Amino acid sequence: MLKHNLHPSDHLGFGVGLRSVHFSHILRHWPAVDWFEIISENFIDSAGRPRYVLEQIAERYPVVMHGVSLSIGSTDPLDFDYLAKLKRLAREVNARWISDHLCWTGVAGRTTHDLLPLPLTEESLAHVIARVRTVQDYLERPLVLENPSSYVTFAADTMPEWEFLSRVAAQTNCRLLLDVNNVYVSSRNHDFDPHEYLRSIPHDRMQQFHLAGHTDLGTHCIDTHDGRVVDRVWDLYREAVGLTGGAATLLEWDARIPTFDEVHEEALKAKRFVGGTEPREVFSTGYSAPSTRPPNHIPHPSHLVSVEAE
Repeated sequence: MLKHNLHPSDHLGFGVGLRSVHFSHILRHWPAVDWFEIISENFIDSAGRPRYVLEQIAERYPVVMHGVSLSIGSTDPLDFDYLAKLKRLAREVNARWISDHLCWTGVAGRTTHDLLPLPLTEESLAHVIARVRTVQDYLERPLVLENPSSYVTFAADTMPEWEFLSRVAAQTNCRLLLDVNNVYVSSRNHDFDPHEYLRSIPHDRMQQFHLAGHTDLGTHCIDTHDGRVVDRVWDLYREAVGLTGGAATLLEWDARIPTFDEVHEEALKAKRFVGGTEPREVFSTGYSAPSTRPPNHIPHPSHLVSVEAE
């Protein structure tokens, strides 16, 4: 049974991802940031300066853990050594919640270091639901699941991603991390209506938003996290906030990372969008799919964060 509950009112404000290139700046200036999100894998096996910095930050700011290797959709057995490390780190830094992705990252004991899409079928759904329940019972807290960006779909799919995600949440009591940029990227790659996605997910299960930049190659988009959030993603974010009532919002910037102040300023745009003080770009709420799209082009998403060294 779950011993720790989350609630949509756990609104931490507007945060940024903790990255090693900003360690010195943070320790020197203690910037006015609402909260930090860490990549769990960067700290569960680390010691020395990374853990020292994290401990200092956790004393002053709320911290959220975000993982990239839970592999909730894999057919491999759950890694309870990894789960034990997550649970211990969460206790040590008083993590507000633990999140990961609705995906699989490896099979047969081998990892791909990527966030791979699931077949959206009844069989896959039952498999994920059982594993989410097991993870939550072990962690003694709800898991927060993020929608990944994707570049291919399966011929066997029987439901859209938003239905799959909604049914997982309904049957496990997990919470959701809506990556608004991923909704946009996947909608471009698979020709679906991103507004329908936002309308269809369970708004009362929303725990967190992610915002990030991506690379638009015309025929497809890649979730690269290497630049500013584009106007159409901001427009979707404003819509998502209106539908859900808002949630903790995190700005991701994982490649070609600029100064801390530039990253924080991008995060604070979200606050202005929520408050209605950011000038609005007008986009049609209707959706028309691009006329051409290579059906099986598989780009390489470069945003998956590897363990950092400092």
